[in-house]
Amino acid sequence: MSSSSRMKRIWERMRGNARRAMLLYSNREERGEAQRKSLPPGQRPQDILAVLLLTVGVAVVAFDAPTYPWLNSLPNEYRIAFRSFTDLGKADWILVSTGIPCLFLLALDGGRYAFRIRMAIGAVFTYAAFIFYSVAASGIVVLVLKWCLGRARPKLYEEVGPVHFDFLALNGKYTSFPSGHSTTVAALATALYFIFPAYRWLIVVSAFWLAFSRVMAGAHYPSDVIAGTLLGITFTFFTVRAMARRRIGFHIAENGNIVPNMTYVSAKASARAVWQVLRGQRGADRIMPGRTVTGEAD
Repeated sequence: MSSSSRMKRIWERMRGNARRAMLLYSNREERGEAQRKSLPPGQRPQDILAVLLLTVGVAVVAFDAPTYPWLNSLPNEYRIAFRSFTDLGKADWILVSTGIPCLFLLALDGGRYAFRIRMAIGAVFTYAAFIFYSVAASGIVVLVLKWCLGRARPKLYEEVGPVHFDFLALNGKYTSFPSGHSTTVAALATALYFIFPAYRWLIVVSAFWLAFSRVMAGAHYPSDVIAGTLLGITFTFFTVRAMARRRIGFHIAENGNIVPNMTYVSAKASARAVWQVLRGQRGADRIMPGRTVTGEAD
C-alpha cells in the first residue's frame, strides 16, 4: 500500500471515529435530560457570579494596592524561585500532551482490540479530550476578556496605579485581568480533581502554588489570579457535569457527587493489559469466532 493510500485510510478512520464520538454524545442527550437536577445552592451561575464579585472586589480593595510594594520589599531570590516554575501554568504543553494522544487514538481501529485494551483506549481518549477541551475553551474565554478589559499589569504600578483599565487597548502591558495562567492551572486542576479523586488534596495544593506564583513573579495582582482561578474552575465544572449526566467518562452518584466511570480496579486491570501487550506477554487483538489467536484472552 502506498503512503498516500495509507494516509487517506488513516484520515478516513479518524473522521469516522470522531463522527461516532459526536454521535455518542448527542445520542445521550435524552439520558442527560433525564438526570438533570436543579443545581444546589453555591453551584448555580448566579451564585458563582456572586462569589466572583465578592472575592475579586475584596482582593482589589484589600490586596492589590499593597502587593507591589510588598513584593519589592522581599529578597529577589523569592521572585526568582517562583519564576522557575510559574511557566508550568502555560497551556501549550497541556494542549500538546493531550491533543496528540487524542489524534493518535482516533486513528486506531479500536474494534479490533481485546476488551481491556479497548477500555484503556476509551478512558485515555475521553479524559485527555476532557482536559484538552477544558483548558483550550477556558483559555479562549480568558484571552477575549483580558484583551478587551485592558487592565494594566503590576509593572505599570508606579505609572498608573493598581486599578487602571484601558478598554480595548490591545497592548500586552494591559492584559492583567484575568490571569490566563491561573485559568489554565484551575481548569487542569479541576479536571484532574474529578479524574483522580484519591489525589484531590495534592492536586488542590499544587494548583494553589502554581496560581500564586503569578503574584510572586510580579505578573499579576491577586484579584487577577482569583478571577482566573474561578473562571477555570467554573468552566471545567460545568463541562464535567454535562459529561456526567450522559455517563461519558463520569456519572452522578446517588449522593450527588460526580465520580469517574473507571474505578481503581478497572484502571489497574486495563493498565496491566496494556503493559503485557507492550512486553509481548499477550496479544492485543480480540478473539473472534472461528479464529485462533495466540496470547491471553479476556
